[in-house]
Amino acid sequence: MNDSNGLGFYLPGALLLAAAGLKLPALWRNPRDELLRSVLVLLVLATAVFGCTAIPTLTAVNRFTGVPNAAAPLVFSLLTAFSGANIVLIFRWSSGPEDTERTRRWSRWCNIATLTVIAAINVLFALGEAPVERLRDLDTYYARTPYIREMILLYLAAHTTAAVTMTLLCRRWAREVHGALRTGLGLIAFGYVLNLLYDIAKFSAIGARWADADWDVLSTEVAPALASVSALLIATGFVLPLVAQHVTSQWDMWRRYSQLRPLSRELQGATRHSIALGGGPWTPIEIRLTQRESDIHDGILTVSPYLRAGVRERALRQELEAGRPADEAAAVADAVALATAVVLWGRARNTPQDPGADAADPVLVSPNSPSGLVRMSRALAKSAAVRSFRQTA
Repeated sequence: MNDSNGLGFYLPGALLLAAAGLKLPALWRNPRDELLRSVLVLLVLATAVFGCTAIPTLTAVNRFTGVPNAAAPLVFSLLTAFSGANIVLIFRWSSGPEDTERTRRWSRWCNIATLTVIAAINVLFALGEAPVERLRDLDTYYARTPYIREMILLYLAAHTTAAVTMTLLCRRWAREVHGALRTGLGLIAFGYVLNLLYDIAKFSAIGARWADADWDVLSTEVAPALASVSALLIATGFVLPLVAQHVTSQWDMWRRYSQLRPLSRELQGATRHSIALGGGPWTPIEIRLTQRESDIHDGILTVSPYLRAGVRERALRQELEAGRPADEAAAVADAVALATAVVLWGRARNTPQDPGADAADPVLVSPNSPSGLVRMSRALAKSAAVRSFRQTA
């Protein structure tokens, strides 16, 4: 990739940095979340890889240090760290709670191996001599130089090992999952296939130099283009399932919040608002939903002395005889009983009276589960039995 101004590297790096910034608040709230921490490390390293492999950055590092080609071990070290971070993240991502200790052990060994390779890369660079600055073709230009040659081969070998490992891990895990996670694993696996092609291009160009041939275009043009696309695919593959999970979770909460509106309105007068969790346009949906559910349960508790077991039993029998499924029939019966209790409670407020002998212990079953509460709310809004009761009342 012949990108002299570095935009082809800086723009993807900026996008990855923005993604890392979006993850920071979550890590601030959950500082011990190892998976989230690994994702953030991966995004930061991916950003660094893109930023440091741009030609302007390579030139700046060499000028700042005063050492020709000082940027080379820096880039090789970042690529090695990025590969190691990928493997660690896959270990933690694919492991269950029962595998925590084994995951930590494997992650520790992977980190040790990564740091060992990085240390060896920098030691080999220090031992070798690379006096001529090469911003695009260092791999092939110094393919025969002692120690520099070994440094290049070591980073390529580590890169190839990581690519094979990640491809196998992702393909194996992808067979067991579905949805956004499977798509993300597919992107990661494809990204690492491109990484293998990158390594093949580099090894081929170096081997051609050893054979006195010139295949430098594979190293200077083909390999960087493959690496750029690969890093974007890999980072996207890791971020996509997490973003999809967040969006799905938010959508589910908003839908549940909306579905509970009829039940909330039914009990509005009986709700004491003993716990005010906040409101307003900027209140997170988590707080809104918690407040609504709290109000509903508070309202049910308020009118529970006026629940009539006989009313619920009649409604339940009628719904079952009409062929309605048991859970839906129970929801309709609960909705009728609750609507009755709200009316009786409202009358008692105006004319104080004893609930009466017909009042039984609370008999509603729908509020015992989130899905039951939603069915009960839907019945209040749409059930013909509830409409019939309201007309009678």
